[in-house]
Amino acid sequence: MHTIPLTADLIRGALELERTAHGLLPHRLPARARAQCTDPQLALAESQPAGVRLALRTHATTVELDALPTKRIYTGAPPRPDGVYELLVDGRPAGSASLAEGSTLTIDLGTGTAEHRPGPVGTVRFTGLPDTAKDLEIWLPHNETTELVALRTDAPVEPVPDRGRRVWLHHGSSISHGSDAATPTTTWPALAASLGGVELVNLGLGGSALLDPFTARALRDTPADLISVKLGINLVNTDLMRLRAFGPAVHGFLDTVREGHPGTPLLVVSPVLCPLHEDTPGPTALDPAALGEGRLRYRATGDPAERTAGKLTLEVVREELARIVRERAAEDPALHHLDGRELYGEADFAELPLPDGLHPDTAGHRRIGERFAALAFAPDGPFAGRAA
Repeated sequence: MHTIPLTADLIRGALELERTAHGLLPHRLPARARAQCTDPQLALAESQPAGVRLALRTHATTVELDALPTKRIYTGAPPRPDGVYELLVDGRPAGSASLAEGSTLTIDLGTGTAEHRPGPVGTVRFTGLPDTAKDLEIWLPHNETTELVALRTDAPVEPVPDRGRRVWLHHGSSISHGSDAATPTTTWPALAASLGGVELVNLGLGGSALLDPFTARALRDTPADLISVKLGINLVNTDLMRLRAFGPAVHGFLDTVREGHPGTPLLVVSPVLCPLHEDTPGPTALDPAALGEGRLRYRATGDPAERTAGKLTLEVVREELARIVRERAAEDPALHHLDGRELYGEADFAELPLPDGLHPDTAGHRRIGERFAALAFAPDGPFAGRAA
């Protein structure tokens, strides 16, 4: 077996690679952004490698990856399944594996405290691959912080050559991050990218799509041919700001992105349907009755009457985003708007309800991904253009 150095040219979808005591930790926000916010939720989300994959060209028939995942355990909640490593051969699914080994992060949802316990490195192994020149991708678990320790193959490798595919840079909340899709290639952005024939850089940050200036600067500074931002639900979840602050914050976020991408197609997507918060403000809280039964389910704790005081609901957010894009598009023809209910609306909720009240399951992600691809990459869509 050949030991292959883990270098940046073999890793796609990460904005930065941190050298650790074990190997490389992919980050989806740069160090400068991480230094400007010490929120543990953000640190957890950005270090989970949603959309990050190894990409190599090789004749190898066997590939081994040593990795150290960090697994989340929520006190009182049912165990989470192990993260999934997915192998694609020339773009087609060719196997998956999980690691039982790894460190653990035990989170007490009642107190907000967390305890980290170090664990051992594990190995995922893919065998029986065709002995021909091929492109391999190993997609890392979208929901487990993962340190890359070592890569071994039974033949030399080289980086996958540039196919000339457009790069799609997407930012959003936990649904964009991948909650609760079963695997990294079945998150809705991964599905949409595959259908659209583009290279994905996924900056979906579970719980942390909060119009942070450092996130806007990360989008500004990341090369991209297409950009989308899915905004709103986390601002309602956290009850972070009122309507007076929301509009200017959206303008400032878009202004910053446009500093680095003045003419790039930019699609602003409002929240998908979520009956929990359509007309009820946040904050969002866990349902203690469901937790007592060993289930995760969420509830809205705000009062619909508080809308008059400027509290945000999904209906308010959608109206404001549509207004802002409509007004800005008069001078920015590459700016577009998509109502999230076109991706997942009332009929979809009736057919594919949100199991925990907030997040779609794998079937829901497929629905959203297919709808986004059909709308965004259509011949008359905001991302219309060639597909490799």
